[in-house]
Amino acid sequence: MDDNLSLHIKKFNDKVKLMNQTNGKQLTLTVQEARNLQSDIFDLLSLCASLSKQLQQNQTSNQVIQVAIDGGGFK
Repeated sequence: MDDNLSLHIKKFNDKVKLMNQTNGKQLTLTVQEARNLQSDIFDLLSLCASLSKQLQQNQTSNQVIQVAIDGGGFK
């Protein structure tokens, strides 16, 4: 899963891991790190919304309608 994450999200994840390992109480980001992380998160959310929309469109267009004609009581 780590291979699919952006560089800035990986760096943030590494900082959180280090904080947890050292029982840290606070995590500090530089302004640039915060901007980069915000940008990557926004891109990720945008991709999720786009994929969700495509999935919904595919589900509605792939509906199967079955019609059975058996002739009823016709003889």
